[in-house]
Amino acid sequence: MTEQKKIGEFRDKVLAHLDARFTTKAPETLYEPISYILGLGGKRMRPVLTLMAVDVFNGKIEDALDAALAIEVFHNFSLVHDDIMDDAPLRRGKVTVHEKWNINTGILSGDAMLIKSYQFFEGYEPDMFKKLVSLFSKTAIEVCEGQQYDVDFEIRNDVAIPEYLKMIEYKTAVLVAASLKMGAIIANASHSDADAIYEFGRSLGIAFQLQDDYLDAFGDPKTFGKQVGGDIIENKKTILYLKALEFASSDDKMELERLFSEKPEDPEAKIKRTKEIFQKTGSVAFLKKEIENYTDSAFESLEKISAPEENKMLLKEFGKQLMDRTI
Repeated sequence: MTEQKKIGEFRDKVLAHLDARFTTKAPETLYEPISYILGLGGKRMRPVLTLMAVDVFNGKIEDALDAALAIEVFHNFSLVHDDIMDDAPLRRGKVTVHEKWNINTGILSGDAMLIKSYQFFEGYEPDMFKKLVSLFSKTAIEVCEGQQYDVDFEIRNDVAIPEYLKMIEYKTAVLVAASLKMGAIIANASHSDADAIYEFGRSLGIAFQLQDDYLDAFGDPKTFGKQVGGDIIENKKTILYLKALEFASSDDKMELERLFSEKPEDPEAKIKRTKEIFQKTGSVAFLKKEIENYTDSAFESLEKISAPEENKMLLKEFGKQLMDRTI
């Protein structure tokens, strides 16, 4: 079986289990938005990674399905609330929950999703339950911390690159890492292997978010799924911005700081000029190199796992596909 086919089978298992475990019930105004966001698609990367990790260590895929759903539902909960905070109009190319319904519905349905995500762990034996929930809770609070850093950075003019990397590690990478480690825990992998696969996910998650920063500015609107230039409109201090400030001439630096201090009526002009400065300063080239470095680090961590090479091929292929994405 090819790696691509196996990834597809894992994704199908996640979707089938999602359909089996989720039904819209009364009050429909609470549950319809949940069904809507969960039905918008996406790669289902995180729950698929949980199943992949189980497979690496020769565990039973069926044992990991509930944990995989916990990850997927939590991730989508965070998207619903993030979209409210960002006032985002689109998610995966479709209208966001708070735009389709209203902000109060988005908040409450998101809350329900968070609670539901914890309920998926209730079927595990006590020792396994404790390990999974401990990791999940640690990860969940880090995701919240990462989101707060992200919000804080919008109004700060002194964000350092190490701070930014910590923000994306918490907001994005730790959930990818936890997805993998949960699979390792369920398959009864050794502590060192569980930690190594966590580090693989953490580095890959950082690379993924850095690439997302690139695609947000330079992606194709037809494939990206979100509003291209959204980070620029929201004055988010991504690495593209931070390195551009570092590399820019005094005139370009002043212009970039001015652009990121306002929300003009014509955002397209702001996006266009900002992207020109990003390219001119070499910030784009720097970002692409950082993506490559974190990707390499991820694969180095994968090599430390004491599983047969053929078992690890699926994760290697997945990592390569992830970094070649356009959405």
